[in-house]
Amino acid sequence: MSNKIKLILPIFILFFVFSSCRKVEGPGGSVTLKGVVIERNHVGTSVFEYPAADQDVYLIYGSENTFYDDDVKTSFDGSFEFRYLQKGVYQVFSYQDNPTVASGTDEVLLEINASSNNEVVVLDTIYIDKY
Repeated sequence: MSNKIKLILPIFILFFVFSSCRKVEGPGGSVTLKGVVIERNHVGTSVFEYPAADQDVYLIYGSENTFYDDDVKTSFDGSFEFRYLQKGVYQVFSYQDNPTVASGTDEVLLEINASSNNEVVVLDTIYIDKY
């Protein structure tokens, strides 16, 4: 084996090993995302707010995806959390009623950047409208 190949082969192997170990958004880390969903119930001209118990909350890994990667249900007090995530960008959303669109629902979406390991990110309250 020539000296050039002996020199290039270890460099190539090191490059391959380190480039394939880059962790991306998703499970396997130490980041926690937590928040609360509040339901706004519209009755006539009045609006009543209360914790949205048993509400689906969805998580998208990264900012480019359009389909969710994980989901949880809120607790009795409207709280939820996604645990053991890698640092990175995430989108959290829940559905609300919207009588002005054909489907009758749309999403309330938050984008989050968890920039360090062991971080607990407390999200803004997610308000969902119910009619």
